[in-house]
Amino acid sequence: MIEILLAIITGIFFGILTGLTPGLHVNTVGIIVFSSSDLILNHTSSITLCTFFVTIAVVHAMIEFIPSLIFGLSTEDTITSVQPAHRLLFKGEGHKAIRLVSFGGFLSIIILVILLPLLFMILPILYGFLKEFIAYLLIITMTLMIYFTNKSNSHRLYSLAIFLLSGILGYFVLNSNLSGNTALLCILSALFSISTLLYSITKKSHLPPQRNDKIININNRLIKSTFAGSISGCILGLLPGLGPAQGSIIAQTLTFNRNITPEDFLLTNSGVNISDTIFSLIAIYLIGNPRSAVSMYVSYILSNLELVHVIFFIFIALVSVSLSCIISIKLGDYVIERVNNVNYYNLNIALVVLVTFIVLAYSVVTNAPLIYVLICYVTGTALGLLPNYLDISKSNLMGVLIVPSIITYLGLF
Repeated sequence: MIEILLAIITGIFFGILTGLTPGLHVNTVGIIVFSSSDLILNHTSSITLCTFFVTIAVVHAMIEFIPSLIFGLSTEDTITSVQPAHRLLFKGEGHKAIRLVSFGGFLSIIILVILLPLLFMILPILYGFLKEFIAYLLIITMTLMIYFTNKSNSHRLYSLAIFLLSGILGYFVLNSNLSGNTALLCILSALFSISTLLYSITKKSHLPPQRNDKIININNRLIKSTFAGSISGCILGLLPGLGPAQGSIIAQTLTFNRNITPEDFLLTNSGVNISDTIFSLIAIYLIGNPRSAVSMYVSYILSNLELVHVIFFIFIALVSVSLSCIISIKLGDYVIERVNNVNYYNLNIALVVLVTFIVLAYSVVTNAPLIYVLICYVTGTALGLLPNYLDISKSNLMGVLIVPSIITYLGLF
């Protein structure tokens, strides 16, 4: 029992570290620990080590929204939340935004646990049917998203163009000689983080004083958004190639709501992120499909995963998400209150330099061709700025991940 508690505490610590540090993903810590698992297992049990992996994955998924909210430093999991979060932040509702993503993550896992008996019966059958139609599902989903999230034909055309252009960029970068982690770090940083920061610099944005209103009113609409996010997170467990960013699109489609507010979107995106994190572990047992790097580590360490293990990990996830919900709110409030005392213009410049340094340093460490990385970085930044000036959602830039998935599953190249 003491070992389990220590594993949870250690997972929380590293989850906070990876969640708050730009460029440091949970998979980075995960692969280091997993590569040392033979040595670690000489001193502890496989259940204890897997407890660490479950905890760090859940805590990271909750905490990573903080840098996305405050600084626009997005990851693959939070890229769709940056723009809605910033709308609330620049309205002085940063405290509200951090509570929405925390509540969305917490409620989504509660919904997931309630629905587990039904999911255990339906999803294996559904998976057997859907796995042949992944590409078509992606095409339909993106078509619906572009149509329903834009109110004019001109904006729909702009959105389609940005989606396809980012998709072309994603296809060539992800199929280059860059490693997967280097390619993702480069193009996601350029498309979402750097472009957002540069736009703020050119507009000389200043963070307004944040209201001290720390109460959110939970109504049926917000619960509906979280429910859609939780269900979408489960759908991701059935469809290889989809991530939380794409799951947010599916969740929007499920709500059939054309007037999605920033509040709706943050709850949905948080729900998708946490639900996908948990369901990726359940999917190992349910459909034999590890849906994430962390779930893959668990499947290797526990090669004979049984139902009792799944139930235990769900319990660990409930403990982790409850603690990280509180930590997320406290940390978010602390950062929001302190960032008001900082020159936002200078901070944005410093962050551009920091993220660029991280991308280049990581490229050097992985022996990536720097000229190619710089070309992709500059191209991605320029493309990432276009939605700001065309007045369309940056979520259209998710084509960088979706188009390569469509091409792969259609077997075109």
